[in-house]
Amino acid sequence: MGDSQQENNRGKGKDKDGYVVWTMEETNELLYLLVDAINRGLRDANGSLSKQNVERAIIPQLNAKTESYKTYNHYLSRMKWFRNQYNKMSTFMRNNSCFGWDSVAKTYTATEEVWNNYLKYINSDTNIWRTNIGLDMWRDVQEIP
Repeated sequence: MGDSQQENNRGKGKDKDGYVVWTMEETNELLYLLVDAINRGLRDANGSLSKQNVERAIIPQLNAKTESYKTYNHYLSRMKWFRNQYNKMSTFMRNNSCFGWDSVAKTYTATEEVWNNYLKYINSDTNIWRTNIGLDMWRDVQEIP
């Protein structure tokens, strides 16, 4: 392997050629498989899923069901995304005194002014919570380590 190619492969997730985009279908399937694995008792004593269990019980099913090729590193990246979404949602739920909840649409409701002030205050793309994207997954995301 040439020196320049070795340098390009150093560092976690820095190689642009190896970047894989997750679809919502893949994300939802991963979440379903994670919850299923937890319900089957595949957590370790510390409450997390081991690399061995993920590679044996989750990734092959994910790849077969979604016809994709995800690796353990892709899994770790999506777990980081889940944690980030969980943290955003937790913050949002703690600070939602000006918001309502539409149980049919599964979305938060508020005036445009409240939304704009909130999004400016947190300086974030939490705009995702204005729609039902991700809200259906909220309870499941709370369960994963």
